[in-house]
Amino acid sequence: MGSVAQGFTKSLAMTILSEIGDKTFIAAAILAMRHPRRLVLAGCLGALIVMTMLSAVVGWAAPNLLSRTWTHHITTVLFFGFGLWSLWDGFKGDGDADELAEVEAELDADWKSSAGTNKEDSKNGDESKKKRRPFMAQFFSPILLKAFSITFFGEWGDKSQLATIGLAADENPFGVVLGGILGQALCTTAAVVGGKSLASQISERMVALSGGILFIVFGIQSFLSDVS
Repeated sequence: MGSVAQGFTKSLAMTILSEIGDKTFIAAAILAMRHPRRLVLAGCLGALIVMTMLSAVVGWAAPNLLSRTWTHHITTVLFFGFGLWSLWDGFKGDGDADELAEVEAELDADWKSSAGTNKEDSKNGDESKKKRRPFMAQFFSPILLKAFSITFFGEWGDKSQLATIGLAADENPFGVVLGGILGQALCTTAAVVGGKSLASQISERMVALSGGILFIVFGIQSFLSDVS
């Protein structure tokens, strides 16, 4: 297992290159244009922190279920696989604007659906509305919960989540969590502050190619390192 500093550095670099410009980044940017930024930032960042911690826990527990040798080799294969996957996406991808439009269309559809529901609910009394509200919505802002749910389920099973699991299995989990949280905070803050204009200017192809090269480097380093 590597040091805290090594896990932190790897996790920070991987998180930034995996998250910047992806769908959850774009969703946060668009949501911040329509709702209070502090609520969107709190919801999105909260979801990403929870996801990072859950992934790190799974990665930390993996060597207790399998031998450290097996987890090390699986992690090495994952790094090479994610590297080739990202490079392939970078070389064949040409739809940065298409993805932005796709995410915006999905949020617009959700927005219209929510607006229609709110119009129907407004016909009823305040007391009956409160009773029908979900339990969590009675204590937290609906906007915060919306940002949290969109981000959490958007990240579930994503390449960055699987990479975090693999990284935590091979490196110091505490360093992985710290680096991941800092990387998520930087990316999410940039999305919320920069908004749609920043999201549209980011070249997803360059991010994918850079991320692919980084994963390949991680894979080579893992392949050459001894299992400890």
